[in-house]
Amino acid sequence: MPAIVALVFGSLYGWNGLDPAVGIIGGIVIARWSWGLIRDAGGVLLDYVPADEGLPAEIRGAIEVGGDATIDLHIWRLGQGHHGAIISVQTPDPRPAGFYKAKPADNHDLSHVTVDVQAA
Repeated sequence: MPAIVALVFGSLYGWNGLDPAVGIIGGIVIARWSWGLIRDAGGVLLDYVPADEGLPAEIRGAIEVGGDATIDLHIWRLGQGHHGAIISVQTPDPRPAGFYKAKPADNHDLSHVTVDVQAA
C-alpha cells in the first residue's frame, strides 16, 4: 500500500524519489524481519538452549545424586515452553531407566525424556 501511495504522489507532484525511498524503507523492514527469523530458526535447528534458562543445570542437579553421573545430555526445543531431553547416566548401582526419568519430572519444561543407563 505505501508503494502505491508513493507512486501516486510521485506521479501527481513530480516527486520521483519517493517511490525508491519507500522501496528502500520496505527493504530495511523485510531485512530486519528476515534476520530475526533466521536467528530463531537457526536456534531451533541447532538445538540451542539459552544459558539463562538453566535447564541443563537443573537436569544434572536432579540426576547426579549418590554417585550417579550424567555423561551425555542432549536438550532440544519441541515448542514454546516444551523441551525434550536424552540423558545418559553412568552409575555404580544401575536402576531401571524409569527411576532416572522420574527425577527431573517436576520440571514442567520437559515434555519428552529418554534415559540411557550404563553401569560404571
